[in-house]
Amino acid sequence: MKNSKTFNHAGKFTAFLFLITILLTPCVIVGAGERGVLMTFGEVQEQILGEGIHLIIPVVNTVAKLSVRVQKQEISAEAASKDLQDVFTDVALNWHILPEEVNIIYQQIGNEQSIVDKIINPAVEEVIKAVIAQYTAEEIITKRGKVKLEVDQALTTRLRNYHIAVDDISLIHVHFSELFGEAVEAKQIAEQDAKRSEFLALKAAKEAEAKVNLAKGEAEIYKLLRDELTKELLQKQAIDKWNGKLPLVIGKESLKIWDFSEFIKLSK
Repeated sequence: MKNSKTFNHAGKFTAFLFLITILLTPCVIVGAGERGVLMTFGEVQEQILGEGIHLIIPVVNTVAKLSVRVQKQEISAEAASKDLQDVFTDVALNWHILPEEVNIIYQQIGNEQSIVDKIINPAVEEVIKAVIAQYTAEEIITKRGKVKLEVDQALTTRLRNYHIAVDDISLIHVHFSELFGEAVEAKQIAEQDAKRSEFLALKAAKEAEAKVNLAKGEAEIYKLLRDELTKELLQKQAIDKWNGKLPLVIGKESLKIWDFSEFIKLSK
């Protein structure tokens, strides 16, 4: 009985020591898509904790977790074009923290919200303004793909200096002031009217040319017919049409029979 009590006390003491050990050597779990920034008395260490469970020394060590997954940030930016038109742009940026550099970015900038507020938003606005200023308002519309590519390249270079990778950037919506929209619409209407006037003028010119060509053709036909109507041909046509009776003219003196040439003239 005495030995049994002694055994129970020993078991409880062992369990107590195990519990103390667990409490003095806690663990931290880094979730999927995260990295842990290990700190010793608040000082950031070079070691980066990957996904899984990690043992740390309580009080001495602390861990800050940062997501390295792709994140989306939507930003509205205002800029001025090369011809001083106001341009309003809605940008969607996909980005992520470089996993192997989370300790540096946490040390220099902070958590994800600080990264967005201090780095990403200002960088997007500045890049948009710099790129838009190189194009006229009309070019921003007609060369949208080129504008998007330049924004992508400039922003990738800029954010890489802050240990951030750009996955993709989209210019969701690009619009201008109402006055500019009205001016563009008026210009399009004027261009359409000019094209219509040009078409009507061309049509009239073609019709006039057709009439001239028709008149020339008719004149040429008349000329050919005139050239072919020789004296002999006229005489033959007169004979073919003659009914066998000679025309008579009653004069003061006597009846006169026309010569054949006068008859031909009359038949004409």
